Amino acid sequence: MSTIADWLGGFCLLAGALLALAAGIGVLRFPDVLGRMHAATKPQVLGVLVLLLGLALRLRTAADLGMIALIAVFQLATAPVAAQMIGRAAYRSGRIDRELLEVDELAGR
Repeated sequence: MSTIADWLGGFCLLAGALLALAAGIGVLRFPDVLGRMHAATKPQVLGVLVLLLGLALRLRTAADLGMIALIAVFQLATAPVAAQMIGRAAYRSGRIDRELLEVDELAGR
């Protein structure tokens, strides 16, 4: 059973690293703030969570699992809030091309 968990952990580590790489490439390649914000949050958060799952499968001690759980909770709590604040600041400062928006719920305010 230990060998299967080690192989699954290694696969999760590799998959998480590839998702984080995709997030980094997306941040460099996307042209606008909203695209970069999407690339910086969606695959990056999933990549970190998959990496943490891989670490949990490899380490398997109570202290390590507690620390991994704390990291996951803080990652899930901070990344979406930071993306919301970045998008809000970009919208208010006029750095968003409003022609690209399908629905602009803040236009009348």
